[in-house]
Amino acid sequence: LTQMTYYKLQEEKALEQCREKVADHGLPMKVLKAEYNFDGSHLTFYFAAEQRVDFRNLVRELAGIFQARIELRQVGVRDEVKLMGGYGLCGRPLCCATFLTEFKPISIKMAKQQNLPLSPAEISGQCGRLLCCLSYENEFYCEAMKKLPRVGAKIDTPQGPGKVVAVNVIKETVSVLLLESDITVEMPASELQSATNSTAKGQSKRRR
Repeated sequence: LTQMTYYKLQEEKALEQCREKVADHGLPMKVLKAEYNFDGSHLTFYFAAEQRVDFRNLVRELAGIFQARIELRQVGVRDEVKLMGGYGLCGRPLCCATFLTEFKPISIKMAKQQNLPLSPAEISGQCGRLLCCLSYENEFYCEAMKKLPRVGAKIDTPQGPGKVVAVNVIKETVSVLLLESDITVEMPASELQSATNSTAKGQSKRRR
């Protein structure tokens, strides 16, 4: 049993002892994880709290118990979930607890760009913040949307003039309300481009 392995096995016990002392001191903090360095000379406790906590007396007491340098490190809600682990809405282990090394800014605009429901329960992670995975395909959606007509735009189709009522980026299709028949049809974006190009060429010839 190596020294590093020994102290790794002691972390769970240290965590429980720290939580007991936090309760004894009546401090408003949630201790999440204990982490020793390789030789046991440094012990870090990660905690979450809604406000600033005066833990000086706690640190002195913990230093006496563990005979090590004590560090208490406060983390945010995303880091809290990263430390605790778990499973996401997709059924897979949380990205933050497996491979993410940094948290990039996530905006509600990303969800809108991907035509996702804006219900907090469907686009929020365990941390209560927007899902990190909203950023994974955002660049693809941004580029794909540039090639598709906007919702509300009036366009020419092989079946006559129409108005765009919805777009499907994944299928690369557009739902169009045909103005002459008042029927909504879904068609490939490529057909619309062909129809628009044909119309443009026809107008160009008439101008000549």
